[in-house]
Amino acid sequence: MVCDHDDVMKSMPVSLPKGPFEPSWSSLKKYRVPKWFTDAKLGIFIHWGVYSVPAFGNEWYPRHMYMPDRPEYEYHVKNFGTPDKFGYKDFIPMFTAENWDPDEWAKLFERAGARYVVLVAEHHDGFALWNTSYTRWNSVSMGPKRDIVGELAEAVRRRGLIFGVSYHRAEHWWFFEPGTRIDSDVKNPRYWDLYGPAKKASLNPRDPPGPENQYPDKEFLDDWLLRAIELVEKYRPQLFYFDWWIENPAFEPYLKFFAAYYYNKAEKWDLGVVVTYKNRAFPEGTAVLDIERGKLGDIYPHPWQTDTSVDYLSWGYIKNAKYKTPDVVVRDLVDIVSKNGNLLLNIGPKPDGEIPEEARRILLSLGEWLSVNGEAIYSSKPWRVYGEGPTKSLSGQFIEDKEPPYTPQDIRFTVRDTYPYGEVLYAITMAMPKEGEEITVRSLGTHMRLGKEIEFVEVLGSKEATEWRVEPDGLKVRMPKTSSKYCAAIKIVFKKQ
Repeated sequence: MVCDHDDVMKSMPVSLPKGPFEPSWSSLKKYRVPKWFTDAKLGIFIHWGVYSVPAFGNEWYPRHMYMPDRPEYEYHVKNFGTPDKFGYKDFIPMFTAENWDPDEWAKLFERAGARYVVLVAEHHDGFALWNTSYTRWNSVSMGPKRDIVGELAEAVRRRGLIFGVSYHRAEHWWFFEPGTRIDSDVKNPRYWDLYGPAKKASLNPRDPPGPENQYPDKEFLDDWLLRAIELVEKYRPQLFYFDWWIENPAFEPYLKFFAAYYYNKAEKWDLGVVVTYKNRAFPEGTAVLDIERGKLGDIYPHPWQTDTSVDYLSWGYIKNAKYKTPDVVVRDLVDIVSKNGNLLLNIGPKPDGEIPEEARRILLSLGEWLSVNGEAIYSSKPWRVYGEGPTKSLSGQFIEDKEPPYTPQDIRFTVRDTYPYGEVLYAITMAMPKEGEEITVRSLGTHMRLGKEIEFVEVLGSKEATEWRVEPDGLKVRMPKTSSKYCAAIKIVFKKQ
């Protein structure tokens, strides 16, 4: 869908605030990613909502429970009744948050080493976790009876962390459509303000429109925009995450308008802000690319982000979660940072507000690793190459279960340009070497002609002197005893030129 500037301005339900940005891609290319984001490297993502009550399948339970061919439907009928007698809305009173302590969450995220926190303010199910004026289906009026967005924003900011929101309402256009095909409460007009529009639409946002693929109408798009702007105005988030379906062409003028609105407000408030997108929803350089459950295969010229979960199976809480091990999470962080990216790591709290113990363990293990090796991660930049080693790096979305096993000879690089002793390079192994094992950093052999000499080498977390030497085929490092786990960071300081 193509709209010129005047059409965009006239069609929107709210006025554009004054500022340097106009709702056009050419104007939005003036955007620059803030330093806090490029320095942060690690954020915490939180999927918490009514879908955590049934805790079965994944966070798409609200849709799948209305599909008779799905295991969620069978589970729902067996445990709660048929969807005409017990619908998704009936889980809301069970989403209580009675044990939720936002300050405890914030403290945990800080201990995990995160620098920003992103809460899903509204998922595909249409239940808002903030004090909104646009729907009665929200956490202040129902369920927890608390402003979850507001309380968490205050808690994480007290810890010096950046707060952001995730907004998935675009997918609500079609999310409950299966409930219109069976005998269910989705058909009841009393609940249409929760379940509607429930249209038939393709999950591929770029499929052409037609009877079986209805594009969002102006009423829905206006409401989508107003809710997003309300989040910006009420809570001033510094990161605004969108899921994939905004790539539908009907959203294009609204995305341009929202980005211009948000960036102009950020200028007024003197806040560095980030909008994330997937696939091709935004042109390169107008916002930050996000890769879901995957990564890029090489250094990307712009800052980017991976979002993934501690659970292989779900973003929200489920009873049969398949949790990752801490070494997998650390390795992912190292690989992503070496390619100019950030890791947004998701957890799914229980409906009472407690974070599952295994998720807590992963976060604390990550924090322990960063307490030793954080200088190789935070505020770092990519080097000349992202890494080296025998194992090929994969690229793309939804590839994390296809990752090959890595070895200590697989290395990722990060660099700091300014340092008391000169430039410093970090060579981080993608698996933990054994004490006494020799690591060869082939990119630092005398054959590479770097034009600089190494001043000294040490392994972070070790109190022992590190044995090292430079040979034609690489820098040879004998691994000392170190307190680090999972991955070892070799610090290489060059002589001043």
